[in-house]
Amino acid sequence: MPLPTRPVRPLALPVTLLLATALMAAGLTGCSVLSPFNTCDDTAARLKDLRSQPILNSTPEGATAPVGLDSVDSRCIDDTGDAWLYAARVYAFPGSPQEVVDFYRTAAKADGWHLQHDPSDSSTPETTAGLCFTKGGDGEALLLTVQFTRASDLEFAYDYDAGPEFDAGSGFEIEVGSETDGARTGCFD
Repeated sequence: MPLPTRPVRPLALPVTLLLATALMAAGLTGCSVLSPFNTCDDTAARLKDLRSQPILNSTPEGATAPVGLDSVDSRCIDDTGDAWLYAARVYAFPGSPQEVVDFYRTAAKADGWHLQHDPSDSSTPETTAGLCFTKGGDGEALLLTVQFTRASDLEFAYDYDAGPEFDAGSGFEIEVGSETDGARTGCFD
């Protein structure tokens, strides 16, 4: 007499369910095999493009680059989970912050940049908050900021002992930034 047999279940369904559950759990916990973030890999050409932006060398008359900070500083930063590219210049200016604001409003507009305003804080004057502009479409989007800086800021950010050129007026930093893939980015996102 033959022994009764149990129906054999195929292993495909349990294995599929187990894998689907594991992948879903990994996604929900933030762990995944493929990173959703951009990295600094293969960004040399984009950094070169940022360094060559003409606006970085456009300054109000009388602005000077401090000795030791007289070239474009460009980098890819990948310490926040999503890489960011930037090229920046620091300048000392003997005039007022308003003169810097007026100059960059005009120069940036002439170079195709679009001024953005902070929708959540319209009461802070540009002479304190600085300026932010955008340019380009998706895949080639750029962000331009003009921020006022003091000698103590330079010491903190660049380990730079600013000379007397920062005692006479408005120091400022101008930066062109971009996502590594050129995706659109906003000033106040």
